[in-house]
Amino acid sequence: MPIHTLPSVKDCNPSRRAFLIRASALPLLPGLLAACGNGGQPKGMAAIHWDRDACTHCKMAISDHRFAVELRGGPADAVFKFDDIGCLISWAKQNAAEQPWIDNADTRMWVASFTSPDRDNIHWLDPRKVYYIDRSSPMGYNFAAVDSTNEGAIDFENMRQQALVRGMK
Repeated sequence: MPIHTLPSVKDCNPSRRAFLIRASALPLLPGLLAACGNGGQPKGMAAIHWDRDACTHCKMAISDHRFAVELRGGPADAVFKFDDIGCLISWAKQNAAEQPWIDNADTRMWVASFTSPDRDNIHWLDPRKVYYIDRSSPMGYNFAAVDSTNEGAIDFENMRQQALVRGMK
């Protein structure tokens, strides 16, 4: 019984050759699209349109990549974007009754690392698991997220309490 082998691409007519080349690239397409489509953002995070998206709390344009924050969750998997971690904290407190899911463990949140070099290379962190240092921020809450303990850095709960006090002034 003869063994059948597939013809090599060079043995095919031009239209079949083109089809085989395109077909061989199909398995790579999802990975390429995923890599290009989200700008390096974590899975589930919506894109931030710099200088166009407005902060959910203060309505200012989200411009400084070192302080951007996003929250996603609830029954509608809604997306809320912020220009300062303090805006997220204040908004969450003000909207706790209407949005009881905010404090659920499965609510997803991302904060940009203060050390991210630019808008195309942001290291997104879980704001509940990182530390905060004192840096001038867009809305004056003056907290910047870092992924390791620095001298004088505080944890999320301490930052949250201080941001709430600063937001009442």
